[in-house]
Amino acid sequence: MAKDSMKLAVFISGTGTNMVAIHNAIKDGALDATIELIVSSNDYAKGIDYARNEGLDLLVFTPADYDDPEAVDARIVEALEEHDIEYVAMAGYMRKVTPVLLDAFPNRVVNLHPALLPKHRGAHAIQDAFEAGDEVTGITIHFANEEYDKGPIIFQHEVPVLPDDTIDDLETRIHAAEHEYYPQVLQQIARGEVQV
Repeated sequence: MAKDSMKLAVFISGTGTNMVAIHNAIKDGALDATIELIVSSNDYAKGIDYARNEGLDLLVFTPADYDDPEAVDARIVEALEEHDIEYVAMAGYMRKVTPVLLDAFPNRVVNLHPALLPKHRGAHAIQDAFEAGDEVTGITIHFANEEYDKGPIIFQHEVPVLPDDTIDDLETRIHAAEHEYYPQVLQQIARGEVQV
């Protein structure tokens, strides 16, 4: 008997291109999952329009809501439980999640980081790698925990920094790697191939 599709929530803060990549992989049959909920950390993320157009359930916060991050995460956990969410995929979500969420979904919150952790943690990883003169950077997919960008690593992929790269060139190649590999890793999770 086939396993039911993995029920995903996708967390966004911006353009939502990784959300789109995940959704396209589902539509193409490459990812055995359904997106049950999109959570946006603000009300101006471009990804919100895509979610609305695709008829995806949305939970939208404003930056002011985050004066109490734990209260926000408590509301998110409530919504995740209502939607029977199995895994959270953070896709450019620019807010640190609190123990309220992490304890409710232990080793089930997946994050995508645009550098080879442990190098270049934080919000400006692509720029940091570029300015450091690194010859190689890449992407890391890991389980989120209470230490920012320090959770158990599931997958890494190297992206070369070419001699004549601009920051935009590098960013484009990093995003291409994200869009290719994030859905693949989520599919491994859906198949039960990833253990902590």
